[in-house]
Amino acid sequence: MSEFIRDYIETIWNQGRTEESGRFLADDLVQHNPHLPDGRKPLVDFIDGLRWQLPGLRFDVRRTAAEGDLVFAHSLFTAEPGARGTAVVDVFRIAGGLIVEHWDVREDVPESTASGNPVA
Repeated sequence: MSEFIRDYIETIWNQGRTEESGRFLADDLVQHNPHLPDGRKPLVDFIDGLRWQLPGLRFDVRRTAAEGDLVFAHSLFTAEPGARGTAVVDVFRIAGGLIVEHWDVREDVPESTASGNPVA
């Protein structure tokens, strides 16, 4: 399932091939992001609009893990090449071969950390 999520992020988000969203997203996707309503179409519309505003956006998946029907992806999101970016953790619930539920949390990448370890 982790490869499925990596393929989803690369195809839909990084390449902007939202016409292929039916391969990945359930029509009735349950969305826990507070800024998006439920459903595949609102997410696709959001991605298309965001990519129009930020054509250089990219998610660099750093690690994934799976447990049961959940897949976790820890990524570095950059709006444009060279940007410091945002650390993002997405949680996807998979059923019937599609993403049926999604949660995410994010944190801006700081200039430095107390430990010296990166956040993404």
